[in-house]
Amino acid sequence: MVALVFGGVFRSDLDNPRAPNNDRLIFSKGHASPLYYSLFAAAGKVSEQELNTFRLFDSIFEGHPSMRFPFTEAATGSLGQGLAIGAGMALNAKYIDRLPYKTYVLLGDSEMAEGSVWETAQIAAYYELNNLVGIIDVNRLGQSSETMFGHDLEAYRKKVEAFGWKAVVVNDGHDFDQVSKAYDEAETTDGPVMIIAKTLKGKGFSLVENKDGWHGKALKKDQLEWALKELNLVDREIRGTTTRPELLVPKEVPAAGAEAVNYEIGEKKATREAYGRALVRLAEKYPKVVVLDAEVNNSTHTDFFKEAYPKRFFQMFIAEQNMVGMATGLSRLGKIPFVSTFATFLSRAYDQSRMSAYSMANIKFAGSHVGVSIGTDGPSQMALADIALFRSIFGCQVLYPADAVSAEKLVEAAAEHTGNVYLRLTRAATPVIYKNTEEFPIGGSKVVRGGSDDKVTVVAGGITLHEALTAYDELKNEGIFIRVIDLYSIKPIDTQTIQKAARETRAIVTVEDHYQPGGLGEAVSVELNLSETPLHILAVEKMPRSGKPEQLLDYEDISSRAIVAKVKEILN
Repeated sequence: MVALVFGGVFRSDLDNPRAPNNDRLIFSKGHASPLYYSLFAAAGKVSEQELNTFRLFDSIFEGHPSMRFPFTEAATGSLGQGLAIGAGMALNAKYIDRLPYKTYVLLGDSEMAEGSVWETAQIAAYYELNNLVGIIDVNRLGQSSETMFGHDLEAYRKKVEAFGWKAVVVNDGHDFDQVSKAYDEAETTDGPVMIIAKTLKGKGFSLVENKDGWHGKALKKDQLEWALKELNLVDREIRGTTTRPELLVPKEVPAAGAEAVNYEIGEKKATREAYGRALVRLAEKYPKVVVLDAEVNNSTHTDFFKEAYPKRFFQMFIAEQNMVGMATGLSRLGKIPFVSTFATFLSRAYDQSRMSAYSMANIKFAGSHVGVSIGTDGPSQMALADIALFRSIFGCQVLYPADAVSAEKLVEAAAEHTGNVYLRLTRAATPVIYKNTEEFPIGGSKVVRGGSDDKVTVVAGGITLHEALTAYDELKNEGIFIRVIDLYSIKPIDTQTIQKAARETRAIVTVEDHYQPGGLGEAVSVELNLSETPLHILAVEKMPRSGKPEQLLDYEDISSRAIVAKVKEILN
C-alpha cells in the first residue's frame, strides 16, 4: 500500500476526495481498516490523536471502512464484494465517463474462496477493464486457520489467468522495489491485472509474525513496546505525498423532457413490459440512468433500453452478486443504475444489496416474475420472499405497481428518488385501471373502490389487486360493499389511509402473492398495532407447484374466490 499510494502510482487529490478523475482505492478486506486509515495519516490528512479513537462510538474510524470516513469509496467488510464495486467504478471510467483514472482493490487471500470474486473476475475480463488492478495479500492465515492455498502463489496465478486476467507475482510483498516493479507491469495491459503478493502477517515482530490466532487482536501495551523495539526507529513524523491527477470532469449530458405516459383503460399490459418502456421514455430526462441486466432482458424487457441506448446498457449475465456490486460502484460515482432480473434470483445478491445501503447507494432493483402467478415454471422461479428481503434493507423503498400506468409512474418516482428502491413486477398482462394523468408518489396508496357503506377493507397490490376488484364486483352484486386499497408503496407505507380504513370498516383483509412473513400483510399489521380492528392476512401458505396462474392463485387462497369467502366469513 505504501508503494501504491506514495510511490507515484496512485493519482489522487486528497484535498478533493470526490474529484471525478481521482484514482479509486477499495479495501475489500475491510478488516484491514487500521492500515487503510493509517495511509491517510501518513498523507497528513488524519492525526495520530484521531486514529486513537478507532472503533469508539463517536469515531469516524469504524471497525470496517464506512462512509463516515470521508475518503471511503464504499462500505466494505462483508468479504468478496470489493472487487465488484471496483469493477463498477472501472466500467464507469472506461465506458461512461471516459476518464483515465484507475481503480485499485486490496483483497485478502481468504476471500478468494468467495464465488462472487470470480463472478467479477470473468466480467472484468469480458469488458476488458484495463483500468482495474487487484492486489491479493497472500499472507496465508485466515481468521481461524490457514487459507485454502496457503502461500502457494502459483495456485492463485493459474486461477487468475484462467479467468482472463494478467497475473503479476511478487515473491516478497515486503520488498518495496519488487512491489513497485509489479505496479509498473500493471500499467501496460489490455485487460484487468491481479498482483499476487506473498506477505507474512505481523511481519517484523517475532511474537506474531506468520503465526495463527492473531486475527483482529490488538497488542497489549507491553507487547507494543516490545514490537517497537524490534521494528527499530519508527519515524512517526514522516509523511508521504500522492500524485495529483489531471483535473478532468466527465462530459455533462443535459436532461431533456419525457413523453407522456400513454395507455388505454382496459388495455392489457404486463408491468414488466411497462418497466422496459418507461426506461426508454425516461432515458433523456435522466441521462445518468444506466441499465444492468442478468441475461434475462427479453423477459424483464430491458431489451427495449438495450436497443435504444446500447452504450448505457451492460449485460451482466447470470451473476447477480456481481451485478449488484458493480451497481454499487456505479452509484457511488453518480450514476443511477437499474438492475433487473427475475425477482427470486435477486435473493442471491441479498448481501450485496444489504451492504449497498451502507455505501449510501442509489440503486433501483427491478424484480420480475413474482409470486405463484407466474404459473407453469414452478416454485424455483417464483419470488415469494422478495418483499421481506427488500423491506429489511436499511432505507430501501419497496414499490409494487398493479398496472402499466402505475408501473411507468413508479419507475420515474424511483429514478427521481435518492436511495435504493425495489420495484416488484408481475409476469402476466393485467388490465390498465388508471388514467394516464394519475400520480403515484412514493409513500402513497390508492382507494380504487370505496364509499360510506363499506363493511370490510381489502388491501392488495400487483396481481392480487385485480383479484380484489373482481371480488368487489361479485360482492356488490350481492349488496355487500368493500373498500379496495392499492398498496402500491409497501415501504414507506400510507399509514393515514390504512388507519382511516381501520376506523371506518369492520375488518382489514390483506391479499398478497407472497409468503406471509415480512410481506404486505405484516407491513399493514405494523400500522394497526394499536387498532382494535381485526386483520386477516391471505398469503401464500402451501408448497407452490406448477400450474396455470388462476389455478395457483385459487390453490393458495389468494384469488377473488378466497377474498369473497373471507369477507363473508367476517360478516357472518
